[in-house]
This record gives sequence, C-alpha cells and structure tokens, in this order.
Amino acid sequence: MLLQAAKFIGAGLATIGLAGAGVGIGTVFGALVIGTSRNPSLKDELFKLAILGFALTEAIALFFINDGIFNSFCIIIFCAIERVCSSIGRALDF
Repeated sequence: MLLQAAKFIGAGLATIGLAGAGVGIGTVFGALVIGTSRNPSLKDELFKLAILGFALTEAIALFFINDGIFNSFCIIIFCAIERVCSSIGRALDF
C-alpha cells in the first residue's frame, strides 16, 4: 500500500513539472507571435530563438519525467530491501 502511494505521489510531482513546462512553451511561442507582429523582418531570427527556448523548456520537462521515474524505482528497491532484511531478521530471531 505504501509503495502504491509513493508511486502516485511521484507521478503527481512529475505532472506538476510538466504543467510548468507547458506554460513555459506557451510563453515562448506567444512571445514569438508578438515579436513577429511588431517586426516582421526579424521573423527568421526570432523563430531560431523560439526553437532554442522551446528546446530548453522541453529539456526541463524531461528532467521532471526522469526524476519521477527514478524516484519510483528507488522506492521499489528500498521496499524490496526492507522486506528482505525483515525476513532475514525473522529467520534469525532478532
């Protein structure tokens, strides 16, 4: 039961990070539209900078996903180690 709860908490924390990345990507492309409408001659340069901003923001989202997955596996491993140690303790009558 504790393992299931920990997995859901990790998934929720990863989702929070993804929501922030979604807001960041929207901000980047919103700024691209505003910049292009103010100065259309800079469209190509602004687009390059927007793609760079998109890539960096998406990298942050991937870090959050990676962190959520890593935390889930660590919790699984620690729970397995705890079960093994308690089984050994019971077998040795500690």
